[in-house]
Amino acid sequence: MVRNKYIGIVMVFLSLLIGGCSLTENQSLKTIQDSLLTIEETIAIEEGKEVTAQGYIIGQPVSGSTVMEEGFSNDYAVAVADDKEEKDPRNMIFVQITAEFRESFGLQSNPSLVGKKIAVTGQRESYFAHPGLKTISSIELKSSEEDSEGGNDEEETADPPEINEAYYESASGKTGEELKEVLHEIIDDHRTLSYDDVWDALRKTDEDPDNSENVLLFYTGRSQSKFLNGGGADEWNREHVWAKSHGRFGTAKGAGTDLHHLRPTDTTVNSSRSNLDFDNGGSPHKEAEGNFSDNDSWEPRDEVKGDTARMLFYMALRYEGDDGELDLELNDKVENGSNPFHGKVSVLLEWHSMDPVDEKERRRNTLIFEEYQGNRNPFIDHPEWAEMIW
Repeated sequence: MVRNKYIGIVMVFLSLLIGGCSLTENQSLKTIQDSLLTIEETIAIEEGKEVTAQGYIIGQPVSGSTVMEEGFSNDYAVAVADDKEEKDPRNMIFVQITAEFRESFGLQSNPSLVGKKIAVTGQRESYFAHPGLKTISSIELKSSEEDSEGGNDEEETADPPEINEAYYESASGKTGEELKEVLHEIIDDHRTLSYDDVWDALRKTDEDPDNSENVLLFYTGRSQSKFLNGGGADEWNREHVWAKSHGRFGTAKGAGTDLHHLRPTDTTVNSSRSNLDFDNGGSPHKEAEGNFSDNDSWEPRDEVKGDTARMLFYMALRYEGDDGELDLELNDKVENGSNPFHGKVSVLLEWHSMDPVDEKERRRNTLIFEEYQGNRNPFIDHPEWAEMIW
């Protein structure tokens, strides 16, 4: 199949040939440099040529036949393909990330770049004994607008801000109540899901990274089949971390279906947690090791204490009483009942500090932003903002 990108090369060749001239190697190279090549075309280019290729970041190459898709060990290389779902390294180009680009494009520092489209200019040379690009002179993210001009008909959402300056630009320099108001405006008016839609969304946002057929249950940490869900014993259901009775929003679109605080949870453990506020102390839960409860509070296991806090911070920020929505607020009490309050904020701030943001949270935040709601949890992107508001 002759690709559009080569039509220009053919036309230049014919016009020079008809005019009695030959196409020099430098002229041919310049024409290639002026075009964005696909990865398939780049692989076919002879070594030693400088080219500009575009494709989707798949992961980090660690050998000529192995590409890591998560758990990246350094910032030195990325594997790029024409299809963002590509699994065969033979259809990828391995790009050596030089020192000046590692902070912005290395995968250990920027794991959410996986699946993003880039254009990269460099020398076509072998890398890991595999078709590669080295001596890189430029790398840039390709926007959805540029993709559409290049003939990509797939619907794409905006790139999540890798260092978040663009997304959070209006929050720069703000603190306290002013910061809270600005952040609310940034994340407000998200796309809402139905409560049925939440099942499928959780199967993706909470997928076990070690077993794509399972989800990880929030309070127990148990890996369980994505489709073993429902209301029976040992099945999983949809836990509202901000208890849905705290404000009586139930399962209605909006707060009741907001993925930023909904997690898959063992049904009996979910029932035990009920609508308790969060605090330290209590008796160990028999089924959910590391969790504790008493008659007025619930303490989750250490591995998700910070996750719990950041989800409640988000809810208190997102729902501020405008446009007919509830005004949800954090306080330093337990036994809040049906009031639109959740506690205890002093304990949540401690948990936020002791259990920092991890890669699972970042991945989940980006998935919700890109594929479902179009908004982010600011306290995952900027943990320091919690103390500045509360």
